[in-house]
Amino acid sequence: MRSVFEPIGRLISGHPGAVAVGYLCLLLIALYGTTMITMNTGSDTYMDKSTEDGILFDTYTQTFDSNAVVLLVESSDVLSPDIIQYMAQVETALRQQQYIGQVSSVADLMRQMNQGRLPTSEGEILAIEQGVPASVLAQYVPSKDTTMVKISLQQGLSGDRSTSVLGNIQSVISSIDTPPGVTISMTGNAAFNKEMQSEIGKSTAVLIGGAMLLMVLTLGLLFSYVSQRFLPVLVVAFGLILTFGIMGLAGLQLNLAVVGAFPIIIGLGIDYAIQFHARFDEEAGHSSGEEAAFTTITKTGPAVLYAMLATSLGFAALSISSVPMVRDFGFVSIIGVMICYVSSLICVPMIALLTGYKPKGAHQPSTGPGGYSRFLASTAVKIAHNPVPIILVAALVAFAGVQLDSSIPIDTNQNTFVPSDMPARLSLNKVFSMIGSTDPVPLYVTGGDLDDPVVLQWMDEFESSELAKHSEMLGVTSIASVIKQYNGGVLPTTGAGVDAVMARIPSSVRDQYLDGTSAALITFSTVRMEMPEKNSLKEQIIDEIAFSQPPAGIQVKPTGNFDMFTSLINDIASGKDRMTGLGFGLILVFLLLVYRKLDAATPLIPIIFIVGWNPVAMTILGLDYTPITAVLGSMTIGVAAEYTILIMERYLEEREKTGNVYDAIEQSVQKIGTAITVSGLATFFGFSALILSAFPIISNFGISTIVAVLFSLIGAIVVMPAGLALMDMVERYVQRHRTGVARSAA
Repeated sequence: MRSVFEPIGRLISGHPGAVAVGYLCLLLIALYGTTMITMNTGSDTYMDKSTEDGILFDTYTQTFDSNAVVLLVESSDVLSPDIIQYMAQVETALRQQQYIGQVSSVADLMRQMNQGRLPTSEGEILAIEQGVPASVLAQYVPSKDTTMVKISLQQGLSGDRSTSVLGNIQSVISSIDTPPGVTISMTGNAAFNKEMQSEIGKSTAVLIGGAMLLMVLTLGLLFSYVSQRFLPVLVVAFGLILTFGIMGLAGLQLNLAVVGAFPIIIGLGIDYAIQFHARFDEEAGHSSGEEAAFTTITKTGPAVLYAMLATSLGFAALSISSVPMVRDFGFVSIIGVMICYVSSLICVPMIALLTGYKPKGAHQPSTGPGGYSRFLASTAVKIAHNPVPIILVAALVAFAGVQLDSSIPIDTNQNTFVPSDMPARLSLNKVFSMIGSTDPVPLYVTGGDLDDPVVLQWMDEFESSELAKHSEMLGVTSIASVIKQYNGGVLPTTGAGVDAVMARIPSSVRDQYLDGTSAALITFSTVRMEMPEKNSLKEQIIDEIAFSQPPAGIQVKPTGNFDMFTSLINDIASGKDRMTGLGFGLILVFLLLVYRKLDAATPLIPIIFIVGWNPVAMTILGLDYTPITAVLGSMTIGVAAEYTILIMERYLEEREKTGNVYDAIEQSVQKIGTAITVSGLATFFGFSALILSAFPIISNFGISTIVAVLFSLIGAIVVMPAGLALMDMVERYVQRHRTGVARSAA
């Protein structure tokens, strides 16, 4: 590995100016790439659309639940002739806009029920009201002072185009004179996503700004024993620009999870830069700048590379997740830490040479603040002489964590992910509460001749059975229930009878529940429930669908947000353990391939304990598993592997010199213990920026990650020396055993 870094060392130490010009060109390209970054806040971040459930979800949304915008119209009497006329004007103007599909309101309903013309008097309106089933009218006029205009956007619109359409809708509303006493506001999924994108943009800026500020404060306080103490912050800033640039050029999108990755990247990136900076400072104390740069690149380069690759393998384990945002988090994190490693490798020695770096005073650069380094070294030696008690205590706490892990709640409620005071969230909740349900349960029905009386009869019986079995269900709507409403409360028994009733149902009502004759929708309204309760209800419904024996060729499946967010519970529960197991496996294979000796597995000893400690901390702090905190196990493996591998690398280097395990532990901890502490605390404060996010899902992730970093530091500085000493005992025992066997055989 040293031979790979030697040409790099010679290039940077011999031609720092030329390297700087090349790096600057890359930064300019990356700055262009940052302008191409887009955001994704839709269902694609929670569900893999290439799966059977994902395809069904898209089919359902395109047919019955399109990308909708809802205009809330509020007045003292929303069914007055003036307001009906106003909504008709709004509808007409909106239908002329590009990328808008259907537009419907109570005005549209009344026109269809009044031979195609709008009512002009209160008497006409009252007569039409009496001819429309109350449950149908309530969908448009949930209360006397509130009504809604429903606008369906075309499917497949990009985020920028959806934003443009929402702007056009707002312009249309502003261009039409609003009747006195009327207020109109825009909400719905599209408006929610638009506002969420804006909040994510703000949150990204806050998190990155907060992380960088915390880095400056941390290095100012803890890294003062070196010259140019803020150099790592500049290096990480360069790495962050390159990461954003690659994301933009590669078409990678921002989402809730990816936003949380940037403080992680900053925290780990500052760690790499500190390691290179500390080693350069150490070497510059007794050699020229060129020699210091060459030694830093060839000695620290491989060690930090191994640590970075181990960290990346922890993130790579996230690729098996069935949740797209988790895979995106892992992928962006890998890109970020690799870019920050390369930036640290190049920029720290390059900038140091160009600025004529001089170490501070005559202190021992290898030890930094001498008292703390000596304290760490003496503590590590004491631990190494008595490793078993430390290992037993750590293992006991980890065992308790394993037992607690399954009892930690899993939260997949999107409402709890976003800021509680976000206006779009408040207005969307208002819509749901007005239509009488906060948790609709949609069942997608497919097959042939869904308007057949036999199929309609099965639907009606199934719906009645479900309402009788589940007290949490408040009501149900479907094409069967609508036909009954328009036919005196009974279902026709013949095809001709069904056709006659269907002809009387307005298309705007019929199309909400029936698409041609091959797709239909059954929607149960329910009381508000927690996600585990919803998941239990879904499993019962699936069993009851099978028990009800739908007519031949008819298939019924739960779908929509109800299915997507309940499925997340199972995805998180099973995925987090598989990702953690894969992370351990990847790092074990990596260590054995790189070092090819038994003690290569030593870093896994503290890592196993640290992963076990996390559930204990989450239980004490009252944290839940979410789509983001589900990555905690794999991420912890990667972060902890970095610190433990850096300790082991320096230990192996010192052991070659001393030949004694305790001297090697003492020297390795004394020489890099301070740098690891500083970089660990810098990482800690970098991750702390996550707590600043207005999104609860990100701020809670921040709490869990800073705890994981603290555990990783404890594992590296306390448990790792015990592991090295224990592994040395095992190796010596194996050697003695082999020697004894050989002598016996002789």
